[in-house]
Amino acid sequence: MRITEGRLVDRVCPHCGGIERRAFGESESERGELASYAFGWTTTHDDRRGALTIGIGAGNEGGGSFHATIVEQDGAYAMGLNDEPFEDVPEGGPDLTRDEALEHPDLEYVWWVADEAMLQDRRARWMLHWLFATPAATAQPVYDGREQARVVARDPEGGWQLLSGDEDAFRHGRLHQALDRDQSLLDVLDLEPGQRAERRKLLGGWKRGTY
Repeated sequence: MRITEGRLVDRVCPHCGGIERRAFGESESERGELASYAFGWTTTHDDRRGALTIGIGAGNEGGGSFHATIVEQDGAYAMGLNDEPFEDVPEGGPDLTRDEALEHPDLEYVWWVADEAMLQDRRARWMLHWLFATPAATAQPVYDGREQARVVARDPEGGWQLLSGDEDAFRHGRLHQALDRDQSLLDVLDLEPGQRAERRKLLGGWKRGTY
């Protein structure tokens, strides 16, 4: 399945004062089946959870929009259908309730789209690091927002490090906090334990290597 990232929308939450983030995209299967999706989160939620909409069959009988909640479960994420509409997406149809979605003949395909979006869309990793509150040893200038990370590394145990070249002091930060300020880090969120990525110029590409 091919996933195409679409627009990213940030807006102020009118009720909580935080930032509502919405990432949109489209999918196409090898057989040409189309779907669209949106996932997102609100930065001030104490009860950390994300939301997801998958839309299929726009304008066709049986088309609809499926809505789900995304939560942390045992160090991974879990998705569950719900009744509350999240977003409007181009391929969507009528908003389906949880019971209607459970009875829908294309539900297995919808879950496939959801899993592939979470796997392939770089913004989904951003959401998951927010959901998991992933810790990161962060150089003081990066933590303060005075500089962008020039090195992103994962130690052999999987811990994240964000380095700037001035490593006299570190802070115990969260990975999503650096992503909130610098979305170019999205390109290296797929690092495995024991890997690192470095850039000489902030607008240049990343060079990957071992830790």
